[in-house]
Amino acid sequence: MIFGGLQKNSLIDFPEKVSCVLFLSGCNFDCPYCHNPDLAKGRLATPSPLDEAWVYDFLDRRRGFLDGVVISGGEPTLQEELLALCKKIKQMGYPVKLDTNGSRPKVIESLIDGGLVDYIAMDIKTDPFQYAPFIVKDCNPDYILTSIRLIMNSSLDYEFRTTCVKPIVDEKGIENIATLIDGANSYVLQRFRPGSVLHPEFFQETGGDYDEEDLLFLKSIAEPLVNECVIR
Repeated sequence: MIFGGLQKNSLIDFPEKVSCVLFLSGCNFDCPYCHNPDLAKGRLATPSPLDEAWVYDFLDRRRGFLDGVVISGGEPTLQEELLALCKKIKQMGYPVKLDTNGSRPKVIESLIDGGLVDYIAMDIKTDPFQYAPFIVKDCNPDYILTSIRLIMNSSLDYEFRTTCVKPIVDEKGIENIATLIDGANSYVLQRFRPGSVLHPEFFQETGGDYDEEDLLFLKSIAEPLVNECVIR
């Protein structure tokens, strides 16, 4: 297991819970706006790797202070030991939230069927049929669509998220995504935040960000099709 970093306390990553965030290193996507560039490239966000025993000891010592554990990345489902990690954390009494790009539905299905996660946040980067060339050169949209169905058909708490960044996401893309997740519990439109991103050169001409009025317009497109749509 490659632990890329640990955020010891968070009030925003796991809804209604005080959580820590375990970051797993490595990703199969190449999103220009990724705000964890080191993790996306398979590097560490800490000066040295986190020892697995130390991580479990930290979680053991934080019982009573933390309400849950978020597993993020990178893309966690690339790690072969993910199921074992979730099982161990659940055995310690913690609810588990998974952040995922939805590219590995078989892993998501195994986690759901095994009762190893309590909340899933899946990023839908744009219209699943338009991931190339900005997100990844080769992406089978069926993987993304299957993950959406698995999550929506489960009994878990969940949310879908889209980072609103030009020119990757536009009005038509939001409309297509909202149609795909029609009836979803929660859809989050995330603001693009310039700064330390994976490919800063991508935004030298476009800028990338939507203003508040544009975000409200995108929200108005998705809102009628989902139970809750928020801008974050």
